[in-house]
Amino acid sequence: MAELREMQGRLSEVERRLYGRSGTEPSKVADGLLKAQVALGNIAGKRERVKTLYKKIEDLMKYLEPQYIDRIALPDAMKLEFILAEEQYILAQVSLLEQLHGLTPYLDSEHIKAVPGQASRLQTLSQIHIQQQDQSEEITGEAKRLLEDYNKMTVLLSKQFVLWDETISQLEASKQPKNVPE
Repeated sequence: MAELREMQGRLSEVERRLYGRSGTEPSKVADGLLKAQVALGNIAGKRERVKTLYKKIEDLMKYLEPQYIDRIALPDAMKLEFILAEEQYILAQVSLLEQLHGLTPYLDSEHIKAVPGQASRLQTLSQIHIQQQDQSEEITGEAKRLLEDYNKMTVLLSKQFVLWDETISQLEASKQPKNVPE
């Protein structure tokens, strides 16, 4: 019914655009099309060549169908070969359909039917999950920053210890008594 109402609305819009909004009742487009079809039918009925042409249109439509070419071009033996070549695929599809048929009781279960009622709860859980993901990203970023600071501090302390070691080694070397050769 919705499609019929939509089609009527569209037809009314076409009529409004064609005839405008005048004070008189506009003639309907559908009526005009029907009159044109009847007139063409009357003309075609009076002419013998047009009658034969109309009869041949049905044959032409039959010849234009893709299945017609297949019926003519492919013998039955060739069709059988095509089917046998796809045997494994067909059997696999049959197996999948049987599995699906076996699972239909689960799809018809009360748990699945109750899913729309749980939508608000699922929405709440989704929001919590998104918040937790955001918090996790923040914590990960903070941990990375702390590790970088730790690594920088370790490098600076290592350099400082190396400098102190060199300084202590120099001081110790200067305090050592020097051996005078005889």
